[in-house]
Amino acid sequence: MANTQTINDRVVLITGASSGFGAACARHLSQKGYRVYGTSRNAAFEKKSAPSPAGVPFLKMIPMDVRETASVNKGVKYIIDREGRIDVMVNNAGIAVAGTVEDMTVDDVKSQFETNFFGAVRVCQAVIPKMRAQHSGYIVNISSIGGVMGIPFQSAYSASKFALEGFTEAFRIEVKPFGIHVVLIEPGDFKTSITKNRIKPTISQKNFAYAKQYHTALTIMENEEKNGQPPEKLAQLLEKIITHPSPKVRYTIGKLEQRLSTLYKRLVPSKTYERTFMKYYKLR
Repeated sequence: MANTQTINDRVVLITGASSGFGAACARHLSQKGYRVYGTSRNAAFEKKSAPSPAGVPFLKMIPMDVRETASVNKGVKYIIDREGRIDVMVNNAGIAVAGTVEDMTVDDVKSQFETNFFGAVRVCQAVIPKMRAQHSGYIVNISSIGGVMGIPFQSAYSASKFALEGFTEAFRIEVKPFGIHVVLIEPGDFKTSITKNRIKPTISQKNFAYAKQYHTALTIMENEEKNGQPPEKLAQLLEKIITHPSPKVRYTIGKLEQRLSTLYKRLVPSKTYERTFMKYYKLR
């Protein structure tokens, strides 16, 4: 980022900004002086764009469906036409599908990937040309601790985040020569709308072979989320990342035991890790 550029000049795009992490990040950065554009499938483009008074937080919601390339390109073009640049892009839009592998349909899994992975890819591809021309930019992909630890009964969700992790590692190296920083944030359980919006295939809840373990594990997971940290914590971390001249590839955030669990997985034998993981979720 050029030294002559101030925070008030920096333009931020955040997908999935109607609630949860996206909304918290949009509010926080706009209050800090960034020009923030959040996206939601239910938003609408303004016919006339009035200038923002000096010193007033700038936060504008625009429509974007990350599952559709045309929608993504239209949203990105809207911002560039008005601002001439995009300095920070946060891939936050996502869904969570919880079900057994046996009971989920392939369409359930495709739906999970269409938003969490391919949606992120679409937005990255849309902003790269402008950032490359600027020779600057930050792309932050919101992953999950579930992107480094396979979570039982959330296999599709974990798979989509594992894919995002590998994609980000490779992508980061490709664009680094152009002054573009690509970063992962891996949150643990936070208090967001993901809990009430989680998609649960009906058959997984009724399949006798899995029902008890499925409900036990999901109850523990959702209790952790409901009692998790506020999403504003992640917003504060995001601000630190996009003001750092050379951010790391990944940042884990959440309760201490959850952050340590990723280290535990790397240090102990796989069978020991698996037994500990199963015990935590009360799976026999």
